[in-house]
Amino acid sequence: MAEGGGAASADRSAGLGKTAAASQIVDLSEIIENQRLSGFILRLVAVSWVVTFFDGFDMNGIAYAAPYLSTALHFDKLMLGDIFSIGLAGTMIGGFGFGSLGDWIGRRPAIILATVTFGILTAALAFAKTYEQFLVLRLLNGIAIGGMLPLCWALNIEYAPKRFRATIVTIIMIGYTLGFSFAGPVAIWFIPHFGWPSLFLFGAVGSFLAAILLYFTLPESIRFLASKRRGTDIIAGIVRRIAPGVPVTLSTQFILADEAEEGAERFRVGVLFEGELRWITLLLWLAYAASSLGIFFGAAWGPVVLESIGFTRTTAAVAAAANSIGGALGALVLMRFTDNRGAISLSVMPAIAIPILLVCGLVPIHQAAFLALAFLSATLLGGTHFGLHSIAGIFYPSAYRGTGAGWATSVAKIGSIAGPLIGGFILSSHLPVRNVYALLAACPLVVAACTLVLGRLHSRILRRERATAEGTPLYATADPF
Repeated sequence: MAEGGGAASADRSAGLGKTAAASQIVDLSEIIENQRLSGFILRLVAVSWVVTFFDGFDMNGIAYAAPYLSTALHFDKLMLGDIFSIGLAGTMIGGFGFGSLGDWIGRRPAIILATVTFGILTAALAFAKTYEQFLVLRLLNGIAIGGMLPLCWALNIEYAPKRFRATIVTIIMIGYTLGFSFAGPVAIWFIPHFGWPSLFLFGAVGSFLAAILLYFTLPESIRFLASKRRGTDIIAGIVRRIAPGVPVTLSTQFILADEAEEGAERFRVGVLFEGELRWITLLLWLAYAASSLGIFFGAAWGPVVLESIGFTRTTAAVAAAANSIGGALGALVLMRFTDNRGAISLSVMPAIAIPILLVCGLVPIHQAAFLALAFLSATLLGGTHFGLHSIAGIFYPSAYRGTGAGWATSVAKIGSIAGPLIGGFILSSHLPVRNVYALLAACPLVVAACTLVLGRLHSRILRRERATAEGTPLYATADPF
């Protein structure tokens, strides 16, 4: 499919080359949609993968340093819990703030700023000595870490053809997941030999190197520039790289035929609720929060629940680790369906997870069968959560895509915070522990309902965009006379 799209683009460019000199308007959306997975796109994905890897590493390093902080700085469990929680609160603030910043100053400078900032703050954690210092630094670090991800998604979405968007965002988020997990082995290798500060210094150095890589390789979004009517020379240079057969000059006007024209400075939050976005934003937020609640409930209490219903501590730990891997596998399965079928594909996995969770929670079954079903449900729920990442920004125009994706991920943090808290309340009640799985089925029920409606809206939007694109040629003259 990619090769065919690229060939069509090349043929089209060659065939129109003779008339392009007289043209003054170029539709960037059609150039983007007709490109194949070129070296430009692959480099962008690779660079984004690297920076999200260290984003995940810096986010989770504190969890592996915690036992050593407890011994060296005499932090008790409540103090450590506060440090963990304030970092998560920081990521919520970061999504709100950096999303709007990226819609104001651009994706490239905002991503680089966030990366340098969380590198500096991660390094600062290595020199912190008091509980108060850790709280402040962890809050600020969380803001930068949480702010980078939605901007990275937005930038990649704005370069990727629609047929590859979910795939690309999923691959980038797997980088975050691997970085999140890699903090464990690094802690095992470094801390016994060099002390707990070495874990933070490792993450900081990696983040600084990633920032340098970004500075020299990360492009600005041409969709963003066109929507803000900025950087015609930058757009022209990038178009020559991704579509060398399309002649452009500094006098060329660039448009986005698949997007309604927005005001140059429309990055305020209110635009997320205008027209049909009113329902899209609310449904996306609700689905995201419900999904996050289920995911973080499992992450926080999964091993405890398994141990409580009769599994050994080792089995519970191995099962919890396998479940996190299952989520990544589910995402790899889902991403191509999302690209080919649209957002409605996301409703299938949570719908299948509902009866599986009900069986786990209510039906007496053998332990091996229980573990298999629990793994399957984690794969479905985790894959769906990755899928929500992949669609978080696709509904919003380039002028405020960063705000849309940033606010969606930040609202999702409500579920992330509520999951462990609700889990603690339920497990403290007299309810049989196994029934927790049945209660958890409410999360995919909400996600399935929301994504089903979102999918129908997405299908309507795609039909409208195709109709608009078919009525607008790749080239047009600014003045027919």
